Amino acid sequence: ENSRSDSRNMSSATNVDATAVNTIEWLSASDTTIVVPVYQRQYRWDIGGCEQLLGDIRAVAASEDGQTHFIGSILSTASTTVDDDAHLVLIDGQQRVTTLMLLIAALHHTLRTDDPALAKELEAVLVRRDDPLRTKLRPHRAWADVFESVVLDRRSPADTDRASRFDDNYAFFRSQIRPDEAAGIWRGLRKLEHVSITLGVGANAQQIFESLNSTGEPLRDHELIHNYVLMGLSHAEQSEIENEYWLPLEANTGEQIGAFWRDYLVMLTGREVLVEGERGVYDAFRHEFPRLDRATLLENATQWRELSEIYRLLLEPATATDAAIARHFGAINVLGRGMYPIAMRLYRDHLRGELSASDLSLALTHVESLLLRRTVVGLPIDRLVARFCRAADEGMESLVLAIARITPSDERTRVGLRYGELPHAAFVLERLAGIDADAGLVLDHVLPAAPSDDWSGDGVRRWADLTDDEQNAHRALVNTLGNLTLLEEDLADRVFDASFPAKRTAYATSSLPLTREVADSAAWSTAQIAARTEQLTARFMDAWRRPAVVGIDDDNLTPILDAKKRRGWPRGWQREFDYVEYRGEHWDVRDVRYLFNRVFARLWADSRQSVVDYSARQGGPVYPEMAWNGQWDELGEGQYLYLGWDSKYMLSAVQGVLEEAGWASEVFVKYSYIGDA
Repeated sequence: ENSRSDSRNMSSATNVDATAVNTIEWLSASDTTIVVPVYQRQYRWDIGGCEQLLGDIRAVAASEDGQTHFIGSILSTASTTVDDDAHLVLIDGQQRVTTLMLLIAALHHTLRTDDPALAKELEAVLVRRDDPLRTKLRPHRAWADVFESVVLDRRSPADTDRASRFDDNYAFFRSQIRPDEAAGIWRGLRKLEHVSITLGVGANAQQIFESLNSTGEPLRDHELIHNYVLMGLSHAEQSEIENEYWLPLEANTGEQIGAFWRDYLVMLTGREVLVEGERGVYDAFRHEFPRLDRATLLENATQWRELSEIYRLLLEPATATDAAIARHFGAINVLGRGMYPIAMRLYRDHLRGELSASDLSLALTHVESLLLRRTVVGLPIDRLVARFCRAADEGMESLVLAIARITPSDERTRVGLRYGELPHAAFVLERLAGIDADAGLVLDHVLPAAPSDDWSGDGVRRWADLTDDEQNAHRALVNTLGNLTLLEEDLADRVFDASFPAKRTAYATSSLPLTREVADSAAWSTAQIAARTEQLTARFMDAWRRPAVVGIDDDNLTPILDAKKRRGWPRGWQREFDYVEYRGEHWDVRDVRYLFNRVFARLWADSRQSVVDYSARQGGPVYPEMAWNGQWDELGEGQYLYLGWDSKYMLSAVQGVLEEAGWASEVFVKYSYIGDA
């Protein structure tokens, strides 16, 4: 009774009217006219955002009739003037509303001749009923003419090379919507909903805008995946998935749960997962699992839990009951955690009885050799694992070949060990000595990294007595393999920075044969360092062998399927590559745009059907006419290649059409130092 009384006494808001509405009905209403105020930022949604919106619309179009898709809140205020006959002044939601208008315009222009009735419905969203020559959305005056020329399809010869976000995003929607799916896109659009917040004259628009766009912590990828997995299930089903699968997965991965999902998706797809500046992991997950009914979810959740148990062993190798696995996983933690996806894949196959223990150990040893040798010679070890996951799909032989192709040769590795700083020095020496990492030994420089003036290598000549050239020659080798050893901690403390004769006595009492060997030298100079480097290099080559298959170092080429996708046109894109290797040919191609054009032109000549099939399935980028504003290239009579996509989409199209032709494995890019930055 008290609560009912409180409810009757509760006053309603007088300056804010918030109503949940159907977005298309809201836009279609005859009295809906929206003006973007002068202070609003310029329209800046990119193609990635458009792709996400179109994907959401397609998903809700395919869902059950009762399902809708919420696009957030749209904040406006009633106009206080009669300028532009504006009924609403948009405060928040400009980017979404503008993009929706561009999508609807693209849909309208796609089917206006084939389906006049539906085209009329779409037109009601786009233009004012009393003036069909004016759009319902009126952008900032500086951009209004460009926006209207796109939405109303008022192209002129002067617009041929015009570049704007309106043109680009409209062209993207035109390229993606096939006429036979236009009705489905419209069905999805009509399932969009938002909260329309209209402010009265007494409302503080800026304060409300700031509240809606507060600095609250955004959901992370794994939290988005968690919500996506459970959304739509009953409470009992949610509890089952949470308790039986998600909580064990969280317990196994801990703070690395986000990394687990990224590594799992790389393992699953054999493709790199972009994370910078995007919800890359979550977007990749949704792409792989567009719909998760209960049966599909249970099947996959079982696999996720199984893989998370393997991931726990990768994170904590010491907990593995198999000593060999603990050793291999420990090495990967030291040498490069980027190899988690292939390690997880191989160990899962072993647990399922699909890979023998010997093959598992051999493959992981090859991975160790690859990581260590590339680090020794100064080659990067990132963005390698996806190609190994793809190769593993074809069997052990393909995997070994893929690893061997990019494992530096013995010759290059010897040079790196002779003159370069030894990476992961303690790990390398422990392996060469055949001891565990927790043996109570520390790394010791025979020649100290910063010798004192009194330091001597032979007990006669002091460091200060050496010439500058002699000192520089010593310094160049101080961090190389030959000048490093392991020593018991108490002995190391006793002879810290001591001259070699004193160190030699301590080395002779060490329990480690690797260190006692140093005591066999009567003096310590560059000659002794070089000789010991040669001796230990032979052991290094035996411990970390290169797979015995044909194939030499490949100049750090990147397979086209692993090339980096960048949204927009980032600085330096014109000099991204040094060159491209196309099926054994050397192409002087520096940027994605030229690569895109050249690959499609080449395939049009050599494998035309692959271009036709790919373009038909994707809805582009080859079309029978130049149907919208932008840059085009004529591939053949009546066949035009659209060149208006951004860097990410051009590269995706290159990868896709090469896969269609079956030639993706024969195309590589060589990044320039700018492209690697």
